[in-house]
Amino acid sequence: MGSFSIWHWLIVLVIVMLVFGTKKLRNVGQDLGGAVKGFKEGMKEADASADASDKQKIAADQTIEGEAREKVEKSSS
Repeated sequence: MGSFSIWHWLIVLVIVMLVFGTKKLRNVGQDLGGAVKGFKEGMKEADASADASDKQKIAADQTIEGEAREKVEKSSS
């Protein structure tokens, strides 16, 4: 029962080629490759926009040392 040998896989491949034809299989492969490429590009864009928004949050939350001293001096006056 274990794993299939190379001959089993070759027979399955021949049957699939006979049923679907090589042109149809080529089209399916191209469509699948395009989908994977589009997914990768989408992930890169999502990471880039997330990095940009994280940098904006950090910049908005940070206090410059000079500003902090000015606020302390103003509040103690």
